[in-house]
Amino acid sequence: MYEVPDQTGKLAVVTGANSGTGKEAAKRLAGAGARVILAVRTPGKGEHAAAEIRAAHPHAEVEVRRLDLADLSSVAAFAEALDGPLDLLLNNAGVMMLPTRMTSADGYELQLASNYLGPFALTVRLLPQLLAAPAPRVATMSSGTAAQGRINLDDLQSERGYRPVAAYAQSKLADLMLTLHLADLAATRGWPLLSAGAHPGYTRTNLMTAGPNAGGGRANLAMRISFRITPSQGVEQGAEPLLYAATSPDAVAGGYYGPRWGLVGPARKTKVYKRALDTAVRARLWSESERLTATPTPLGRAAAGR
Repeated sequence: MYEVPDQTGKLAVVTGANSGTGKEAAKRLAGAGARVILAVRTPGKGEHAAAEIRAAHPHAEVEVRRLDLADLSSVAAFAEALDGPLDLLLNNAGVMMLPTRMTSADGYELQLASNYLGPFALTVRLLPQLLAAPAPRVATMSSGTAAQGRINLDDLQSERGYRPVAAYAQSKLADLMLTLHLADLAATRGWPLLSAGAHPGYTRTNLMTAGPNAGGGRANLAMRISFRITPSQGVEQGAEPLLYAATSPDAVAGGYYGPRWGLVGPARKTKVYKRALDTAVRARLWSESERLTATPTPLGRAAAGR
């Protein structure tokens, strides 16, 4: 079991912290001494998670704030209300394999909006707070499914043809590209920020059922069988790659961490998928994301001041 180093004095934001890997990450960060903001879409569920964390760690400093990543006005309000410095941002929340094409509050395909555009806008908006910290980190959760993804900049919203797995894979490949491009920006602009990525392997969370069953849908037979027979692990193990990226002294900028045996196992550095290495596509995706979210990236080290 990965032991989170002492985080005393640090402020962390964990998205999707009311359940699954997000709640486990928040719990272990709080147990290591960090002050943790549980950024959740439903505050009531967040308060329940906070109570569980306090029960496990009576001295834990946890706070619940509302954040709907599928609503860019919610992202802007959350970022505006957060006073820096911010030491850790864990982009964990997401949805998976929605059976039909749904749209966000801003009219974007919902998997792309929740899994990528919302986290992108949140990360960029929080750069001033992050860069006010001495050694900030952004850890972003991708997925092994990203290996199958393709960034279709001519139909990023899957309007010409929606396929649940393809849309999910694109959104998670975009997350990995966010990780790598942010690491490049930090290096070229001299920011003291470490951007690293993670994937949870096959971890048992409600993500597996909530997405395919959304809107009255149901996972197809092949998917339901796959869920049952594929080697899997609990959230205690599944959260470790994200925690490693966020806190390990051995994590590196642009590093990608996942289970040792692909689907299960302790966290280790893993290979970045080939399509994520296309720097031209990464740059075009970043620029398009700035446009879609109306969130320009701060220039130079000026981001360190508000």
